[in-house]
Amino acid sequence: MAWVLKMDDATIESGLVHDFDASLSGIGQELGAGAYSMSDVLALPIFKQEDSSLPPESETKNPPFQYVLCAATSPAVKLHDETLTYLNQGQSYEVRMLDNRNPGELPELNNKMVKSTVRVVFHDRRLQYTEHQQLEGWKWNRPGDRLLDIDIPMSVGIVEPKTHPSQLNAAEFLWDLNKRTSVFVQVHCISTEFTPRKHGGEKGVPFRIQIDTFSLGDSGEYTEHLHSASCQIKVFKPKGADRKQKTDREKMEKRTAQEKEKYQPSYDTTILSECSPWPDNAYVSTNQAATPSFASTPLSTYTTSSVPDRSHSKGCVLISDVDKPWCVSLQQLSPAASIQDAQKWLLKNRFSSYTRLFSHFSGSDLLKLTRDDLVQICGPADGIRLFNALKSRSVRPRLTVYVCQESPRESPLLERHSTNENGEHSVSSSLHVYHALYLEELTAAELIRKMACVCSLPLGKINNVYRQGPTGIHILLSDQVTKNKTHTEYYCVCFIEMHK
Repeated sequence: MAWVLKMDDATIESGLVHDFDASLSGIGQELGAGAYSMSDVLALPIFKQEDSSLPPESETKNPPFQYVLCAATSPAVKLHDETLTYLNQGQSYEVRMLDNRNPGELPELNNKMVKSTVRVVFHDRRLQYTEHQQLEGWKWNRPGDRLLDIDIPMSVGIVEPKTHPSQLNAAEFLWDLNKRTSVFVQVHCISTEFTPRKHGGEKGVPFRIQIDTFSLGDSGEYTEHLHSASCQIKVFKPKGADRKQKTDREKMEKRTAQEKEKYQPSYDTTILSECSPWPDNAYVSTNQAATPSFASTPLSTYTTSSVPDRSHSKGCVLISDVDKPWCVSLQQLSPAASIQDAQKWLLKNRFSSYTRLFSHFSGSDLLKLTRDDLVQICGPADGIRLFNALKSRSVRPRLTVYVCQESPRESPLLERHSTNENGEHSVSSSLHVYHALYLEELTAAELIRKMACVCSLPLGKINNVYRQGPTGIHILLSDQVTKNKTHTEYYCVCFIEMHK
């Protein structure tokens, strides 16, 4: 059954005219306060849901401290890249130490001193792996100089400034949060000193100025970490930073307005951005602390016999010097690492600020992240650094040294079968056992330290180590002797002299 509605043309026309007049009835009228209410609109469920996802203003946490380097940033840096600041070699630059705590934040620091350590370190991951060798080479070429100094007469508000002779790239000082504090730093190394000289006009490597601040701990030492921040710099010869800044500014002036929008403006000062604290096993020239890039492998113990012809000598060892392409593995993250192991790896490799972000990631989860994923999560600088750390490769030592006791070891477990001149079969317990030492720095201190570990000798009691030269003379083992070992010297006898 179908229903049919019949309407004449006059009825349809009158209805259309009525609807059209009604649709125009609101044009020209003013909207009064009672027309609609914005509070009613914001009260809709969709807006309530969005507002609840936003953190309240009380939860936005500012860093407790802020460090400002009084040097202009480069205008030739793209928007999403880290700022770059040019410095002149040896020139004093002010770093303002600012207390940025919110009211009531860290009340235990009120009316107390804090300690800050300022460092100049490498920015490139490649140079971070060989930081110890790079800085030792710089020290060798410029004896008596430091990479970083504090200009004490110009500094304001700092107390007990110290520069340790063993840490050429670091300085520390105390400062009061309630007083105006400015420390003036001088960087004496230039960026091109760590660039291989090949064709001239090499591009200098970037550095970082990093400041770590600590409070007084329960042990009475400034060991409680509070804050760390750093910025990227390049160091030129005197007046070179001014010329480079002028060159970048002129290049930017020649660009179009659309191209300029892709670059950051140049600021008069550089604000150091938050970063991970510098590891405790940083570079020291005494060779007692390894660089963060190499894993220390425990060597087996080794007992040496006394030498009768030297009253102060503890032992005699035989050293065989052979260059071998033996790979030393880095501290890589294993795919089988648990969540706890992954957290320890992040802390050990200076990614402590991301431990909470990756609190539920295992080793395999972190290794599955791509470079783009890490850049989006951690930002360009830390994202690339974390990707390189996860995908790091092995590094070869510069020299492999084989160490053996000069006198044969008497042991029934090390029997060696031989045939004498009469053709009789004999059993000998003489077997030379060698231990491999892998040297990355080619310094005497490194060789002595590893020899002491192999020989089970206390390093603090070793006075000197001598090598036997021509006609039986004893030559003091120094850095020059270690570096200038010829390939024709397959072995040499060394004497270890101990303190009484």
